[in-house]
Amino acid sequence: MSKLNLLAQDFDFAKVLPEWRVNLDTQELERVFVFKDFKSAFEFMTLCADFAEKLDHHPDWSNSWNKVSVRLSTHSLGALTELDVAMASAMDQFALQILA
Repeated sequence: MSKLNLLAQDFDFAKVLPEWRVNLDTQELERVFVFKDFKSAFEFMTLCADFAEKLDHHPDWSNSWNKVSVRLSTHSLGALTELDVAMASAMDQFALQILA
């Protein structure tokens, strides 16, 4: 993506990303994904890592056994952008795929 687009002031996070917590003070999206085991969590992280490379937008995350804690923000702008929404949406879909 060549141009980063900031989100509109009235962007409806609750509607678009209902599972994510929005911190407007730090301009971050946060979510903890919980899987049945470590292997499933790692599979999720692998899918996300491949997508992040394609998008050239990488999450701040950590893994502890079956949990993956994620924070998203466009650090270069100090704001939330369309990249964060795209990454969060993809992560939600990858989680559904693994939890199915």
